[in-house]
Amino acid sequence: MKRVVNMAPGLGVRSHAANARRAVRALSAHNSSSSSAFDPTRRMPDEQFDFMRRVISAPSPIGLEASMTQGVIAPYFEAFGARELGWTEHKFVGNAGTVWDTDAAAAAAEPEGEGGGKKLTVMIVGHADKIRMQVRSVGSDGKIWINSDSFLPLTLLGNTVEIFSEDPAALGSYRRFPATVEALGAIHFAPPEARSGKKGIAPQELYLELGLSGDKRQEQVEEGMGVKAGDTVLMDRPITRCFGEGAFSGAYLDNGLGCFVAAEVARAVAEKVQQGQPTLLDGVRCLFAFASHEEIGRFGSRVLAQELRPDVLIAVDVNHDYDTAPDKGKERYQPLQMGAGMTMCVGAVASEQLNAQIETAAQRLGVPVQRDVRGRDTGTDGMAGVLAAVDCAATSVGFPIRNMHTTSELAHTGDVLGCIGALVGWLEETAAAKVTAADFKAGHPRLDFAVAGPDNNTSSGAAGTSN
Repeated sequence: MKRVVNMAPGLGVRSHAANARRAVRALSAHNSSSSSAFDPTRRMPDEQFDFMRRVISAPSPIGLEASMTQGVIAPYFEAFGARELGWTEHKFVGNAGTVWDTDAAAAAAEPEGEGGGKKLTVMIVGHADKIRMQVRSVGSDGKIWINSDSFLPLTLLGNTVEIFSEDPAALGSYRRFPATVEALGAIHFAPPEARSGKKGIAPQELYLELGLSGDKRQEQVEEGMGVKAGDTVLMDRPITRCFGEGAFSGAYLDNGLGCFVAAEVARAVAEKVQQGQPTLLDGVRCLFAFASHEEIGRFGSRVLAQELRPDVLIAVDVNHDYDTAPDKGKERYQPLQMGAGMTMCVGAVASEQLNAQIETAAQRLGVPVQRDVRGRDTGTDGMAGVLAAVDCAATSVGFPIRNMHTTSELAHTGDVLGCIGALVGWLEETAAAKVTAADFKAGHPRLDFAVAGPDNNTSSGAAGTSN
């Protein structure tokens, strides 16, 4: 396999490792002076925000996720001492997903009775892949025609992007080139219906502008740059803090944020063990997973679930801020709001008892939880277990964002930090209670045990009785 050239902007392997070590040192010092109670107004430390930016900015499109999993995540785990703690990194043949396992030896342990003796195995998974545009063809004038994939074409115009193409002289090595996305060019050339706003932009009208001049521009692109059909095109918009308190904006919050949360939960667990709480991992085996191919069908996470067979699977992914959605009154959207707390999937395959446990842990910490109503599908890697025919209690948690699948996605650090805190708190409570897979098997809620609710006709509010 030939070397892949510098797939992260301006950062080599040593730079990633150095940045990871600095972030871990700064965050460890910050956490040691912070209380455990959740404060939604607390500013995310700059070092933590910088790590979040590096995770989200990693050029990790569908099928090429190693820039995140190996270029950013792996150095971070090594920096906070995962290997020294005996954690194992699982890699895979067919995809660049990775899983950091706190106790790989537990998988070989023989169960005592019906699911009772083995450690509870918990997988917390974010997906490292991001949507991308791809080259369709190159015109004689040097225009590179692209598809819009899962982007709304209108939102792409004028944005800076990068093209990643293989070096023709060294296939398997990549080069990057800057460009902008265009369609109609100057307003003077646009048809009247486009100028008036009555007509939008069709995906087939999108092309990349490189600023080439002179003759043989097609040859410059195809032969000089090595650009060919299928090459990846990614947005170039790192996250920045916004004017609104706690808000931040940029491209690819979906789903670098989920991977950031999984990594931060892992760091928190490692620090607690290093600071004298070894019992946290005595009763729970954690699988911190960073999956591939979510955007095209959750194909990566179902492989991870099939290979490692967790008892519990928690996906971490972005959600919509329905409060700012167009026609929200007409559609009767659920009232999810950015800045109002983490979200939790209700419905689809989500486990009610797992949800109750996580929400209870969140309440104890003061973390607000918003309920995300789903139908037949969570829409996230929370489906990985059932898609892989693995028996596990599953759910999906996350945070509302605005402008999903645009270059200006918006989220709130309070929602993100709350989600991290709730998951760490749940892991601590689960380990302390020595919860096992057998407990989940015996703990499915029974609606036939439901009691009558309060009688509205009584002023005392005492429980009513049925006739």
